[in-house]
Amino acid sequence: MKRSRREPRPNEAPDLGVGVGLRTTHYPDILERARRGELQVDWFEAISENYMVAGGRPPRVLEEIRSHVPVVLHGVSLNIGSTDPLNDRYLDDLAALVRRVEPIWISDHLCWTGVAGRNLHDLLPLPYNEESIEHVSERIRRVQDRLGRRIAIENVSSYVSFTTDVVPEWEFLIAVADAADCGILLDVNNVFVSAHNHGFDAETYVDAIPAERVFQIHLAGHSENGALLIDTHDHPVRDEVFSLFERTYRRIGPVSTLIEWDDRIPEFDRLEAEALRARAIINRIRNTEWQDERTERRVSAGDDAAAAARVDQRA
Repeated sequence: MKRSRREPRPNEAPDLGVGVGLRTTHYPDILERARRGELQVDWFEAISENYMVAGGRPPRVLEEIRSHVPVVLHGVSLNIGSTDPLNDRYLDDLAALVRRVEPIWISDHLCWTGVAGRNLHDLLPLPYNEESIEHVSERIRRVQDRLGRRIAIENVSSYVSFTTDVVPEWEFLIAVADAADCGILLDVNNVFVSAHNHGFDAETYVDAIPAERVFQIHLAGHSENGALLIDTHDHPVRDEVFSLFERTYRRIGPVSTLIEWDDRIPEFDRLEAEALRARAIINRIRNTEWQDERTERRVSAGDDAAAAARVDQRA
């Protein structure tokens, strides 16, 4: 699939390269390598809630890492799909963290995580219908007004569907992003997992996502549980997910890509190896595109020369 080079990209979401999720077990390795200039990853994604405190070691580490490489914030408790009122205390703390860290962008999940004041500590799917689109997009607009910038929303993996669904998941995601004028964090592994679990086509999903909305891509490993795939983030990225990523990247173009690994966390070298695998795919895509561009220029130059020769012959 050849990507149109005229597709726009979000101005506030530059291509940062390939990053990994920032986890406490890797702090010593990251800081040592950053100070020596030996990091092989380009940026880090920090879980917002882990740093929404006034002091302590995690905020200090995050600020030092931010002095070496770009950092983005990724939340898990915005609860944007809930019927509970937006949590003003949470938004105040998030806004304070944003002022302190100055992340490149902020993201959270298109889901609900609790109701009636109770946090279920899970990313739960929404019904894909007009009522949900209106409800969620209005709440995203309020969050963006509060933070003074656009955010990105991530598609979650899911294991159930609703009888009130009227559109496929990708159309729902696009409709919410359009109505809220927000970005999309496209989790390619979640697309793969949900496509398997619900029987839709993963390529149709990624092909539909507008490039001008995509801030970032997630890649992760998943597990099998009987007939289901579960988004556990405790394995290497599967070959099939990397293949879907390659298709996505070819169409969308240069976009920041991140490896998530949140359980059974390996040594940092192993995590870097996953990032380097993603970078190798990106480099292959870019080299192919450059070759295509050179070929197109040669063909165009040849056509121009032939046209000029025909004019000379007529003269």
